[in-house]
Amino acid sequence: MTKSVAAFVGPALLCACATSSAVRPEAKEIASKDHLRAAINFGNPVLAQKDPATGQPRGVSVDLARELGRRLGVPVELVTYDSAGNVFEAARTGAWDVAFLAVDPGRAADIAFTAPYLVIDGTYLVPADSPLRTIEDVDRDGVRVAVGRKSAYDLYLSRTLKRARIMRAETSAGAIDLFLQEKLEAAAGVKQMLVRAAKDNPSLRVLEGRFMAIEQAMGMPKGREGGARYLREFVEEMKASGFVAQSLDASGQRDAEIAPPAAAR
Repeated sequence: MTKSVAAFVGPALLCACATSSAVRPEAKEIASKDHLRAAINFGNPVLAQKDPATGQPRGVSVDLARELGRRLGVPVELVTYDSAGNVFEAARTGAWDVAFLAVDPGRAADIAFTAPYLVIDGTYLVPADSPLRTIEDVDRDGVRVAVGRKSAYDLYLSRTLKRARIMRAETSAGAIDLFLQEKLEAAAGVKQMLVRAAKDNPSLRVLEGRFMAIEQAMGMPKGREGGARYLREFVEEMKASGFVAQSLDASGQRDAEIAPPAAAR
């Protein structure tokens, strides 16, 4: 597993935030210590990227983590991972306080999710001359599909594909490498990543449509309902205020779809 800890957002950068005494009591359940540890997944480039000049994390998940820390009145520690699977596994060791993951029933036993703030298409990358023309064509005997291990689409396709065979790489980027190296029939993944791969390699193309809508949400370890409630409210405000849209625009992810408001609970 690749994990790194980015620099803290120190108190000097948080001068605009409320003092801890002004923070709602249930919100204090989110940060387990005197700072907020936010898991950042570089495996999904829509959510997080490395700044080309500094190498520091940036993107909508980073911006949301820092805004949450500002509101809680604590510094933010960005704990970075190279795959969603590794983020999920780290939840069981108490390595982070909040994370940015796709909602999935297999994860919900351990993680209290908010409603999604973002919806991303999961689709397939295939050779340009492939006979596979539609999403439905992929689930055939003899078709091998590369996926990132324990990604949202690995979990989903493991439940839904009946005939195609799943081939797992350790990361989402590694799934594309596996697809190319082994000359597989398809690679599954986040549409934006696959579109970029096809743009860089004219011998590839992306199938139209999607096999799933990947609902990206914030989450925290289960067992602290007050904190989870505050986090759900925070995400809804970030969507409604335009914060999520502005962050996506700033990080060059303008084609990402903002999730609709959550249904009343």
